[in-house]
Amino acid sequence: MNCSPVAISGIGCISAAGLNLFGCMDSMLNGECYCNPPVRFSSSHSVIYPVFEVLEDFSSIVFNDKLQVSRTCKMAVAAACEAIDKARWDRKQMQNRRVGVCIGTTVGCAMNDEHFYKEYRAGLKPDMMPIKRFLASNPAAVIAREFNLTGPCQTIINACSSGTDAIGLGAAWIRSGICDAVIAGGSDELCRFTYNGFISMMITDDLPCRPFDKTRRGLNLGEGSAVLILESEDMVDLRKQPAIAHVFGYGSVSDAYHLTTPRPDGKGLKRAIAFALETSGIRAENIAFVNAHGTGTVDNDRVEASVLSEILPGIPFFSTKGYTGHTLGAAGAIEAALTSAFLERGEIPASAGFTIRDPELPVSPLQYNKKISGCFAISESLAFGGGNAVLVLGR
Repeated sequence: MNCSPVAISGIGCISAAGLNLFGCMDSMLNGECYCNPPVRFSSSHSVIYPVFEVLEDFSSIVFNDKLQVSRTCKMAVAAACEAIDKARWDRKQMQNRRVGVCIGTTVGCAMNDEHFYKEYRAGLKPDMMPIKRFLASNPAAVIAREFNLTGPCQTIINACSSGTDAIGLGAAWIRSGICDAVIAGGSDELCRFTYNGFISMMITDDLPCRPFDKTRRGLNLGEGSAVLILESEDMVDLRKQPAIAHVFGYGSVSDAYHLTTPRPDGKGLKRAIAFALETSGIRAENIAFVNAHGTGTVDNDRVEASVLSEILPGIPFFSTKGYTGHTLGAAGAIEAALTSAFLERGEIPASAGFTIRDPELPVSPLQYNKKISGCFAISESLAFGGGNAVLVLGR
């Protein structure tokens, strides 16, 4: 079953690596790593675990910087603004088309108003603005309101594959004729609640993460957002704007195995890759590279390396989480955005943090930047709950 390719006409991205797509790419190709102790919140934990925070002011990017919504939503709007500008869409013109919005997130930083609840439990009468802000902070709905879009609007909450699934669903809306265009991606911010939660699971590293490295001990959390503008071929022809890349295939499979641990045999990920390739019509040997999930946790990297060795042998792969951290619901979208952009650029970065080969893993990621000439790539996500989501992207 081959699916028709869906055009990507614009890309926006914001992360600790950069405030826009090209800033992120240049930072990664230069091997820059901005992993530091958290600044915007604190924790009483005895160990300070570093994170990848967006510390630069991005408010000037946002179309309406007075939005009374969460930081997660503001980053999503910032990424959407960049993507819309890159696609050369006229914002008023978008209102006259069937434009949908599909955004992935996880916690969406729902617990970032602790001070309100502390005051409430103390018998005080706290300002209700934090609650109003929370109720107004559905990321997809915020984008739809900001640009006055009346197409389908969906927020995907599917753990760490949320951004990948949002793009896959957005492409399905295009193929089914529901939409002329879709703003699809993911967004998530850091907060103390998430930070302490991952520490309690004992899967965070107190040093910069090292995906697939022999000494890896866990992940570093990050924050950010990425948005792709997906368009039907009729819309591309009408607007006469060249596509940056295309979504060729998408696969989504559940492990049905464990709440947080991937299946040791990688069966779910294998099936997701196989289904994404089948729907794309692209053969495995035509894949130029893989943007792996690569969190730096022992179990995830073991399973993923095993699957890549078996299903995509000899194909170079890397993880961008050594540059962005694990951005949770935004991760799949950020990685899809970077995969598309690196394909267009014809160069991919070294896998940050990797220096020592693990003899227990059958394959290792790139240690150096690499020029590529192929036209197709894979971006994959593994999620808590056993979710496996894979995109085949091409230029």
